[in-house]
This record gives sequence, C-alpha cells and structure tokens, in this order.
Amino acid sequence: MRTLLIYPQFPPSFWSFENTLKLIHLKAQLPPLGMVTVAALLPQTWEFKLVDRNVREVTAAEWDWAELVIISAMIVQKEDFARQIQQAKIRGKLVAVGGPYATALPQEAQAAGADFLVLDEGEITLPLLVAALARGETQGIFRAHGEKPAVTETPIPRFDLLEMQAYAEMSVQFSRGCPFQCEFCDIIVLYGRKPRTKTPTQLLAELQYLYDLGWRKSIFVVDDNFIGNKRNVKLLLQALKPWLEERNYPFSFGTEASVNLAEDQELMDWMVACNFGTVFLGIETPDADSLERTRKFQNNRDPLRESVLTIARSGLRIMAGFIIGFDGEKPGAGQRIVDFVQDTAIPTAMLSMLQALPDTALWHRLQKEGRLLNGKGDIHQATLMNFVPTRPLAEVTQEFIDAFWNLYEPKAMLERTYRHYLILGAARRKSRRKRAKSPEKTPINWIYIRAFLLLCWRQGIRRSTRGQFWWYLGHLLWRYPHVVSSYLSVCAQAEHFLEYRQMVRAQIETQLAAVLAQEGALPVPVTAPSLSP
Repeated sequence: MRTLLIYPQFPPSFWSFENTLKLIHLKAQLPPLGMVTVAALLPQTWEFKLVDRNVREVTAAEWDWAELVIISAMIVQKEDFARQIQQAKIRGKLVAVGGPYATALPQEAQAAGADFLVLDEGEITLPLLVAALARGETQGIFRAHGEKPAVTETPIPRFDLLEMQAYAEMSVQFSRGCPFQCEFCDIIVLYGRKPRTKTPTQLLAELQYLYDLGWRKSIFVVDDNFIGNKRNVKLLLQALKPWLEERNYPFSFGTEASVNLAEDQELMDWMVACNFGTVFLGIETPDADSLERTRKFQNNRDPLRESVLTIARSGLRIMAGFIIGFDGEKPGAGQRIVDFVQDTAIPTAMLSMLQALPDTALWHRLQKEGRLLNGKGDIHQATLMNFVPTRPLAEVTQEFIDAFWNLYEPKAMLERTYRHYLILGAARRKSRRKRAKSPEKTPINWIYIRAFLLLCWRQGIRRSTRGQFWWYLGHLLWRYPHVVSSYLSVCAQAEHFLEYRQMVRAQIETQLAAVLAQEGALPVPVTAPSLSP
C-alpha cells in the first residue's frame, strides 16, 4: 500500500514562532510525532511518504503516487485538515483520518469527506483499518471503546520519514495520560487518568535512532504531564544520564509538567542532570478560588509563587500557561496574571480565554446548563469564548486583550527574561560542575551568527529596549556566560510575540464587535496601547 501521510498547516498561534524560526532559516518548531508513530504501527511492507504542510506543499507526483492518504490533526488545524481531505477526494484517493480532532469531533471529520475514521489510540484502531483494507472495504469507523493500550509495545517512530533539517526540535513521547482531574482539560478524556509509560529501554532506543540519524539539538518530550508517574520517570532519568554521558550530551530536553514538580527536589535534580532545560507549567491563574472551581487542586497545595521559584532555582527554565474566564472569576483577573508573571519572572507566558473543549467535564457541564454556544471545534487562542461566562463577555475580553498586550510589551518581557536567567545562571553553574564531560563542540554556524546580528539590530538599536538589551547581555556574559545562548533564544521569541499580539487583538476585537452588534448592543471599541513596539 503506497501511503501518503499529510500533516495539516497550523494557523499563526502562540506556539508557531514564525518570526523566530525565520531568523534561523527553519520551517517549524516540532515535527508531527503522531504521524511518524502511525507509520511505525502500520505494516512495514507498505511504502510511506510524509508531507508536513508546515514545511512544504504536497507535490503532484506525491498525490499521483499515493493509494491511501492518512491525515491527522489537532482542533486548531481543522481548516487545512478539511482542505487536504477535499484535495485527496478530488484525486480519487481513499482517505483515513485520526488524531485528537477527529477523535473529539468525528462528525466534523466525516462531514469533511473522510472514508475511514481511525479514532482513539492507533495501537488498537490501526490494525482494524489494515484488516478492513485487506477485505476490500472503502469506508469505516474504528474505535477503541474505552480500551487504553499499553505503550510498552509501541514501536520506534519512523523519524527517517521527516525532513529533519526543517525543524527547531525533535520530539519523543514517554507517557500518555495524567492523574489529575482539571475540568477544562481534554488530555484525561483522550488518554485517561492513569499515566502509561514506555520502558527506559524503549525511549533510549528512540533517542539512539535520532542520534544515528544525525540529530544533535533539542528534543521535546511531548507528554502532557511528564511527571504523571514519578516512579517511572525517575527510572528513565537514571538510565538516561549514563547514556548522555557516553555520547557527550548530544541533546537538551524540554517537556510539560504539573506544578507539583516543585515538591520533588530529587526529580528536578535528575532532570537537570539529564540536560532538561525547559519545563512548561499549567499554572492557569493565581486565583485560588478559580483553581478550586476548575478542580485543579494540585496547584493549591503549596503557594504558587514559591513553587515557580523553586523550579527555576533548580535550573529549569519555565514556560507557563494561563487562562482567563473561569466561572466565578472576580474582575481584574487579567492584571493579576500579568502581576504574577512579572513577580515570578516567567519569560514566556501563554495566555488564553477559557474554551470548553469537546467531551471534557467543562463541556458537558456547560451543555447541561445551557451555556455552551456551539458544538463546533473552531476554538483557539484568537477566538472568543465558546460559552457564556459568569462575567460579561466584553469585560473578560477586554482584560484578555490588555493582559496579552502587556505580557509582551518589549521592555517588560526583556526585563523578566533577564531576571529569570540570573536565577538559572546560578543554578546551572552548580549542575555543570558535576558533569564528567562537556557537550560536544559544534562548528561555527553562520545562520545563528546572522540571527544574533539581526537580534542586536532590532532589540539593541532600533527599539526602545536598546539600553536594556546591551546592559543585560553584558551582565550575563560576565556572570553566567553558560546561559547566554539560551537567554538569546528567549529574546528571539519576542520577535514572534510582538507581531502575534497585534494579530490576536485585531481578531478578538472584530469578533467581539460582531457579537455585540448581533445582540443589539452598541459595539464599543476595545482600546489598547499604541501598536508601536
């Protein structure tokens, strides 16, 4: 079976980093790990080609070659997902779809024209697709019906199908599932509340494959909560450390974790020892009442501020997610988030209005209360809330726009990034001394030198940050030169956020005006600071 795997385009988003990637001539931040895992799960007698449309277009020759087209997507990719199904059907191809979007909203995937819906987790449902094709069937819906596969038998993903030079990072997965019960989260719906992990041997085999393919940069561990099973994570890290030492630390790592990581100093020390540099935390809000209402109890165990600082002082750079629009939320929530981010010096903070994701506990509760506005999957960071909030929508929206704008005000972001790296510099200096070997030396990369010069021009000369930029860079070079390259990479992220915040504001204002007009209210303009950076 000649199988063409297509990964749809992402619209501009918090995570797309278009302008940052342009600085270093890369096309996308992360590869489609799900697609290369699907390729590994299918019969290896089949032939495969993979096209990530965030990297390039599908060629006419690839369309002609294919007998079966497989497409997977997240909700945010829904528009291009539908386009690629249509393109395949125009050419008379069989189309199978899966992934989080199709699993959450199968009726939308079916309406787009897909022949086969391969839902839930592929270890269970892909063999059903293969059997149906062998029988000559041309349509079908395959579900796991609540069964969750062990991932200990999941094969090594087909990383060889990727155009690896196009990506900033590679990605691997160690676990699926999360033990917590946050009302708004769809991870526990998709993967369950019992974290299932691979064995250390499995993950080391995946890393070895990436190493053999020549990869020598960052790897993102895509687990939605890397520390969901702390025992197994520690076993992994204990096996990973000697593997890294033997190869002179060829990779750095990032991942996502719950805030209770701060409770386990041993685990944080192991992560730093294994070259984990970044962790994304789901903080959501500093308001304890909102955390309680949304059942994110783990964030109320200890003071959030101290938890964030504890993790940073252990040597892990923090990225964090925040949400505005929880039920019962008091006015000023947006500014409280901004104040918390500035106080804790979190460089990269993702802020969204709350969305009810399909099939979550929040979705079902709001549906019963008659507050869900639609059953569609057209929700992302630049769309209004898809339910009726307990505060006026215009009030929540105004706070979101103001907070998002202020979080990425250039001087504010640069200042908190600098303060964060003062903490990391001291922490990582201690960890570096414990290493038996130093990382591999790499040749001069002129693309990165060009990117550095562009950064100096934009942030050190053209913008109002010029004084800060040179003072902070000079001070870090003097005190903590070992974190300067990482510091500059975060400074480069500002190039994405400066443009993205303008796009978010414009789109949200337009949507709000339309809603107010439809309700018969006067569309009072939502004001914000000047667009000038």
